[in-house]
Amino acid sequence: MTGLIRRRLWLLAVVLTLGSATVVAGCCDDDIPSEEVVGGKVAEIVERDTLLVGTTGDYRPLSFREDDGTYWGFGIEMAKEIARSLGVEIKFVGTSWPTLTADVLADSPAFDLAMGGITITDARRETMLMSEGYLTNGKTILCRTSDADRFCTLGDLDKPEVRVMVNPGGLNEKFAREHLTHATIVVHPKNEEIPALVAVGAADVMITEITEAPYYVETDPRLAAPLLDRPFTRGEIGVLMRKGQDDLLQIVNGTIRRMKSDGSLKRLHEKYGLVYGY
Repeated sequence: MTGLIRRRLWLLAVVLTLGSATVVAGCCDDDIPSEEVVGGKVAEIVERDTLLVGTTGDYRPLSFREDDGTYWGFGIEMAKEIARSLGVEIKFVGTSWPTLTADVLADSPAFDLAMGGITITDARRETMLMSEGYLTNGKTILCRTSDADRFCTLGDLDKPEVRVMVNPGGLNEKFAREHLTHATIVVHPKNEEIPALVAVGAADVMITEITEAPYYVETDPRLAAPLLDRPFTRGEIGVLMRKGQDDLLQIVNGTIRRMKSDGSLKRLHEKYGLVYGY
């Protein structure tokens, strides 16, 4: 079968699949990719027969890489759903919070899109594409259970004697440096190690997200998230990719809408103990 025939058959399947999802979700016909739109990045992925997904693998329960190289998490399952929509296999590619933007904008990027705890921001949208949100999010803290009553506001955190630990290069560090100008900021290179370091006293507080904090509270009784129901910020997590990939963006958004419509997104939230906000 030639590549052209394969692409046309795939396109027909996508239009039928997303068209059905669009009718169910009550979306516009503009959400269904046309043959003219599907032909750039999507055609490249279909020809390759593999969707390359960049992810940090350090952000339980959204994206985590085990020592044997396997990935698991909410974002990982979302990525697999996108690959199913494309009818291709999936491969995860490591990236990091400090290098995420540069990796997406590289002349020869190592992946097609990035997922796993990436907050939708205006700054990112200025230089890259971001999908619709599939997970609500917000900044909060982890601290030792014994200190749960000590930290009730940002003011309680913003003191020289309070050691606030963050991972480098991401929005957690940005938030800490903007809002905690008097606290002692400690940067630790590996995000997944910070909760345990807080638990043993290497820092007092971790700036994290409402998507990440519940996992550590549930799995480590030494830790608490006293402000979980009062996040400092509110936002959404989405899929990140370089500009010019509007055909791929339509497939991604179509998958998110379909999962919202058929209840599978809500079931995925429940599986990982995350708040469903749609």
